[in-house]
Amino acid sequence: MKAFDPVQMATPLFIITIILEIVLARFGKAKANYETRDTAVSLSMGLFSGVAGLLTAGVAAAAAIWAWQYRVFDIPMTAIWAWVALILLEDLTYYWFHRLSHERRFWWAAHVNHHTSQHYNLSTALRQTWTGGLAGTWALWLPLAFLGFPPAMIAIQKGVSLVYQYWIHTEAIRRLPVWFEAVFNTPSHHRVHHARNPRYLDSNYAGILIVWDKLFGTFQPELDEEPCRYGIVKNLATFNILRVAFHEWIGMAADVLRHPRHVLGYVFGRPGWSHDGSRDTSATLKAAWVKSREKDG
Repeated sequence: MKAFDPVQMATPLFIITIILEIVLARFGKAKANYETRDTAVSLSMGLFSGVAGLLTAGVAAAAAIWAWQYRVFDIPMTAIWAWVALILLEDLTYYWFHRLSHERRFWWAAHVNHHTSQHYNLSTALRQTWTGGLAGTWALWLPLAFLGFPPAMIAIQKGVSLVYQYWIHTEAIRRLPVWFEAVFNTPSHHRVHHARNPRYLDSNYAGILIVWDKLFGTFQPELDEEPCRYGIVKNLATFNILRVAFHEWIGMAADVLRHPRHVLGYVFGRPGWSHDGSRDTSATLKAAWVKSREKDG
């Protein structure tokens, strides 16, 4: 079986469905909020993400091939059972990658740009990182190659996962059948992930299967009584693409220069961590929200 790139194959579909969502929204046939400058940033981030990825693609591929040379098992790329196993294991890897990208500032700096849009539509899915490869997140998939999955097979499944996650970036789909919502990541689940409401922070890290969030205690259902508000805790209020791409890296570097004694905390602590506790993290925001509810109740 030859390797192929699912994302490249799906790119025309991305463009067609974005246009379709815009048209349907204009005629009141679907819920979708688009803002021209915001959409332009998302599309530009997606375009240059592919270019930036080329800078580290060779290193990542070489590392995967090296790991595969020392594989534990010979897993055939043509076996159905091998693909079923890879879907599960790659999706579990993605869950932990995604969770790490939210819970540790160094990797959040590479991922945060995906959450900077205050709109939630199909174009938001294309607002991808420029620095993920440089942050070394590709290393999390190396154990799959050590286990014996061919690097090309892993690359295909990673692409399939990204394509799957594209369609869940929409408000046009409210809820899917109960059985589907119970097992798979859906627009409803992923809206929660993109919300900045304190109740919804750091939830629903799933790629394809929502079962990982339920297993590891990070699942939060979307609640009709609390609509999602999108963006990051402190929105950027700018459409400057360079700031969208690099603002957290710049902020992290500034914190390290101001407080060199606390470099590990400012680099690898939770986003919002500060040595004097003067800033909010998702944990403190959630705690304050719970306290306010108890007071109101």
